Amino acid sequence: MITHLLLSLLTALPSSSAAPTSRSATPKCPIILDGRVPSSLTPASFDSYSTSPFNPDYVKGSSLKWSDILLFPSTLPPSHFDSNSTKPLEVTISDASIFQSQRGFRRAGLQLQGDTNTASPAATGIRTLHFSVRQDPARPLNLSHEYLNVWHEAADYSANQFNFEAGTILGQTGLPKNTFKVLDRKNKMVWSTPIESGAWQNFALTLDFVKNTLQVYYSKGDDPLKSVTSALSNDNSGGGQYQIGILKKPTGTSDVVNSGYQESNLNEGQIYGGIFIEDSSNGCVSL
Repeated sequence: MITHLLLSLLTALPSSSAAPTSRSATPKCPIILDGRVPSSLTPASFDSYSTSPFNPDYVKGSSLKWSDILLFPSTLPPSHFDSNSTKPLEVTISDASIFQSQRGFRRAGLQLQGDTNTASPAATGIRTLHFSVRQDPARPLNLSHEYLNVWHEAADYSANQFNFEAGTILGQTGLPKNTFKVLDRKNKMVWSTPIESGAWQNFALTLDFVKNTLQVYYSKGDDPLKSVTSALSNDNSGGGQYQIGILKKPTGTSDVVNSGYQESNLNEGQIYGGIFIEDSSNGCVSL
């Protein structure tokens, strides 16, 4: 009887090897564009318009497909706005990550399907971009370089309305390299936080395309997002598109697009989760 009871109790205990359970949050505002990755997708799903949440043609090395670039970490807990039906993805860069003739950069940038360069539904009214990031110890970033991780580029490619960056910002001495930084259109840092290892870091950026403001939200792990800036004046004009991934700038050059130093045998990555853009009219922001 005692043995039977003990076996019953042990059977009822949760297994330490079970898949992580979700404690994720739920978006509260209307979603305009959704980049959360269904658990059923494979790398090959990202090579086709019919199955990818993102544009399968941009922005990547000409010799690469997205199935060559993306990885799916299998042992991580869900990010803040993911669930048991969605999963994180990792954007990687290699020696082949050369877009068009931009030989100075190594880049791979996801663009949400439906985010058109002009008249995008994500670049009008008040919109909030959500994403979470996590570091891959097997594919660390070299923070002696400047990285654009998430940004919104104007339709004429003349400027970025904002940059979410890591590493050593060229021409801006004194900014710690081991931080994530949000820069405005004038390339001025408006907020930063240390890059964490072993934890999800959650970000939201609200762009008011009517009043021309930018506001930053942040949390770590399962914590709800909190505002870390006020609505700051920022020129959000010019249309354009969001990119989410990695653009690694070279060192040792004044022409970062076309020349400079990049290491050989490159194998770096950034893990993302919970990517979506919501309608923040009437002050609605999912926390």
